[in-house]
Amino acid sequence: MTAPKIIWFRRDLRLSDQAAVAAAAASGPVIPVYILDDDTPKHRKMGAASRWWLHYSLEALECRLRQKCSRLILRRGVASDILAEIVKSTGATEIHALRHYEPWWLNAQSHLQGRLDGGCQLVLHDGNYLLPPGTLKTGSGGDYKIYTPFWKAMREHMPPQKAIDAPSELQTPASWPETEKLDSWNLLPTKPNWATGFEKNWMPGEQGADDNLNSFADIAKQYDEGRNLPSEQLVSRLSPHLHFGEISPAAIWNHIAGQGSKVETYLKELVWRDYGQNVIHQFPQYGGESYREKMRALPWRDLSKTDVKNDLEAWQKGKTGYPIVDAGMRELWTTGWMHNRVRMIAASFLIKHLLIDWREGEKWFWDTLVDADFGSNATNWQWVSGTGVDSNMFVRIMAPLSQSEKFSAGDYIRKWVPELSDIDDPYVHDPEEHGCRPKEYPAKIVGHKEGRQRALDAYQQVK
Repeated sequence: MTAPKIIWFRRDLRLSDQAAVAAAAASGPVIPVYILDDDTPKHRKMGAASRWWLHYSLEALECRLRQKCSRLILRRGVASDILAEIVKSTGATEIHALRHYEPWWLNAQSHLQGRLDGGCQLVLHDGNYLLPPGTLKTGSGGDYKIYTPFWKAMREHMPPQKAIDAPSELQTPASWPETEKLDSWNLLPTKPNWATGFEKNWMPGEQGADDNLNSFADIAKQYDEGRNLPSEQLVSRLSPHLHFGEISPAAIWNHIAGQGSKVETYLKELVWRDYGQNVIHQFPQYGGESYREKMRALPWRDLSKTDVKNDLEAWQKGKTGYPIVDAGMRELWTTGWMHNRVRMIAASFLIKHLLIDWREGEKWFWDTLVDADFGSNATNWQWVSGTGVDSNMFVRIMAPLSQSEKFSAGDYIRKWVPELSDIDDPYVHDPEEHGCRPKEYPAKIVGHKEGRQRALDAYQQVK
């Protein structure tokens, strides 16, 4: 019998438009494998919200594989060690996988290649991004650091190739290696179960991704305006599906791009995801170190002090006294996701109004977002903080109260901050200023002018 091929799944939990699946399936029996590796990423292991999503995404993938007469082998430990062990026990001659560019996965891929002897090889494929990071080069042959020229260069290479269909059937090996039970991994919260809101808002897996894509296609032309209107449902909600690879960016592009120029803003967001990977590919420490050297000296407030800790906790719990910020943070805690515009407002508030290090926000989002992505998370936080390779200026400080009113966030606030559910516009945006703050809703932890000035004073020290 033909020796089996291993499919190594990571953040690519789909069968459609999955080059590693297609290549392995074309050459004989396959052994699909997912390894929960918390050792290789170290402090970058998946956060709690991502682990919730992973559980149900693996369930969905297992179901899809069963439909193809196959199954999913689950193991826990160091990925390179376990794959080498499975190769030895099964006689597999190839390991097929999509390329990953996070520093820990680059290390794992390199380590695995060193563990394999001549009888087996690691075969890496592209497909997690529109183009592999590092593909686009400037006129001088370097990598792009600034987004706008990156977008223009990417546009010249689009559209991507058409999607590859999922195999109609997967051949089974002569014998299966041992597998673990998904429930034994304890990925889901129990005491307490803080994810009940996740279950109401999401359906992980390929089917959920396809459903969200089809729903968004009907409103994609409204995205340019809708991405700024948190009270409206005019965004794609595809980010967690993209992060876990339940749908390919190429499939999304080809489905949406045909609607013409009105969807270009969304396509730019899709390319921003590629851009984030290009950034971390060039600067692997980007998730934990400010790119701009002078900004590394910015005098952030000291988290060892009680008042600063209290401010951080108020931000995390959505109790800052700024309704738009609190609504976003409570939406995040309840659903594992936050609206596009509100993410920027909430991030700016932490960095500028509270003068708390952007890395504290990045860590919180890493743990609480179902779409927590190393490249995107780091790039977005460094953009807001003015510390990134391509970023907003630190002195551009969002005014959350006026942003809330400008983008008609009243219904959004009333939904996520029940203490304010009976307050009408325009008072709901700033009930304290209008003298109608309910006693159960907190007062502002810092005044807008006070917080803004503190941030500007801090910047003067590094200017």
